[in-house]
Amino acid sequence: MTDRSAVVTRFAPSPTGSLHIGGARTALFNQLYARHTGGTFLLRIEDTDRERSTQANVQIILDGLAWLGIAPDGEPVFQHARADRHREAVAAMLASGGAYRDFTPPEELEAERERARAEGRVVRSAWRDRDPSEAPQGAPYTVRLKAPLSGETVVDDLIKGRVVFQTKELDDLVLLRSDGAPTYNLAVVVDDHDMGVTHVIRGDDHLNNAARQTLIYQALGWTVPAFAHLPLIHGPDGAKLSKRHGAQAVGEFADLGYLPEALRNYLARLGWGHGDDEIFSDAEAVAWFDVTDVVKAPARLDWAKLNHINQHYIRVADNRRLADLALEVHRSRGVHIAGDRLPDLPRAVALVKEGAQTTLQLADLTLFALKSRPLALDAKTQGLLTAETRALLGRLRHRLATSPWEVPALEAAIRGFAQAEGIGIGKFGAALRGVLSGGAPAPDLASSLVALGKDEALGRIDDALSQVQ
Repeated sequence: MTDRSAVVTRFAPSPTGSLHIGGARTALFNQLYARHTGGTFLLRIEDTDRERSTQANVQIILDGLAWLGIAPDGEPVFQHARADRHREAVAAMLASGGAYRDFTPPEELEAERERARAEGRVVRSAWRDRDPSEAPQGAPYTVRLKAPLSGETVVDDLIKGRVVFQTKELDDLVLLRSDGAPTYNLAVVVDDHDMGVTHVIRGDDHLNNAARQTLIYQALGWTVPAFAHLPLIHGPDGAKLSKRHGAQAVGEFADLGYLPEALRNYLARLGWGHGDDEIFSDAEAVAWFDVTDVVKAPARLDWAKLNHINQHYIRVADNRRLADLALEVHRSRGVHIAGDRLPDLPRAVALVKEGAQTTLQLADLTLFALKSRPLALDAKTQGLLTAETRALLGRLRHRLATSPWEVPALEAAIRGFAQAEGIGIGKFGAALRGVLSGGAPAPDLASSLVALGKDEALGRIDDALSQVQ
């Protein structure tokens, strides 16, 4: 039984590009497991690739996590700044015999690699058991792990179960390059140990690294953490997620109009679930989540399900917040917005958001409410505005002006008018919709009237009626 208070997880991205959706799910699962166990969730930036690990790329990751609402407990640790500590660990392994200096020249090492491939074995250096004093004075060298030559290396994975590696098939991996730079597997082990990480939760593309890192832990005499390797996320067709499947980076999902709380909910369901629950709060996710419940099979990105979840969160979101998000979309599209229409946008949002799966669609549905008077009527509406229809709208306008300005009352007024005239609503409904919306998407007539507000709605009718045929 795990000591729940001692659990420490971490998310350790490399800042060489955008925060991928798979990385975001890894971060979320690490945070959920830490919160579930009352533990600690940490962030480490693995920035040893100095050319690609720019500050801009670091900021992209930090911004992506912040947008998604995934916050670590404490400041990020930057791996590059810990190189001296990594070398200190290697010195300890050299002293204990757990590592050795390899003076093999590059051309000889390449020849050994070719022999090893031909013989179906891993690379072993002749310097493994030679005295370093035999090397030429000042000769460059790497430092390698002195891995056991027999036996088994076992990874008791919390998701995949017991995974056994034949140790003879694990090479003496390089710990320090000839320029003294620490390698990835060494740095990860030292950093995880020093940060007190108890549970390493990451993608299953790191499963082979778990075996090699286990050998480093053992060489240093340190406790090996629990490993949990998450299946990758595939596209809807079952193939590895790629650009042809659409958005991959967290920023792309934001640009496509998804809310962070919806994406968190959806990501939590990718490979894990709580019965048939599709939609749940952050608190419920924390209460229910256990990394041992993650399924072994790859998860598939399902756009229809994501849209369904996002639609739910749009439906329950604050209207003013949604209005601000819709306004951002309008401005990004270069839409001219009448300043006096902005205060009415939250009211319009409230009446149309049921039909929006994304904030992009929400922007489409609110565009009619932001247009400036007089509206430029589309050709279809102009064609509907016959003398007879204008007369009907004129009489309807007077009835509307005396109605309470709320959806049920306006619906009743429109139905009552049609009955009094002895006609169907279809006789004037399409023309009224066009007059109110200017040809843009809009909700039902009563909702459109309320979304615009009384003065604006009646003003748009007046504008249309005053136009000369």
